[in-house]
Amino acid sequence: MTIIRIGLDTSKHVFQVHGVDESEQPALRRQLRRQSVATLFAKLAPTRIGMEACGASHHWARLLRSLGHQVVLIPPQYVKAYVQRGKNDKIDAEAICEAMSRPKVQARFVPIKTVAQQAALTMLGCAICWSSSARCWSTRSAVMPPSSV
Repeated sequence: MTIIRIGLDTSKHVFQVHGVDESEQPALRRQLRRQSVATLFAKLAPTRIGMEACGASHHWARLLRSLGHQVVLIPPQYVKAYVQRGKNDKIDAEAICEAMSRPKVQARFVPIKTVAQQAALTMLGCAICWSSSARCWSTRSAVMPPSSV
């Protein structure tokens, strides 16, 4: 039994893993704590791992790549189409695993950002936020009397 594809649903504390073998049958279904993710994937043979793209997924993608796995990030709107019933972490991991195999989704994988790229985007977000709040305060002080600012 060789696992060919794994869907990994991330959250704050508990991660859900869903892997399939060559015959597309579930071969790995597991719930993991954050601390044991690296331990599990270090034991597995190199395979394709898919995750929904978000800020934290870039960190996990870099970590899993360093363990020898091929990691892809999928935009959440493309995963949503494969959620068949309800919504929970287990079903999301299964949907991620399914979405990875679809040709239309494969053309839309998100590139994994480096630490420097993420830091630059964070700084840009802070600058935009600061700029818009400074503009807001300058507008407010021009309209309102000084005692109410």
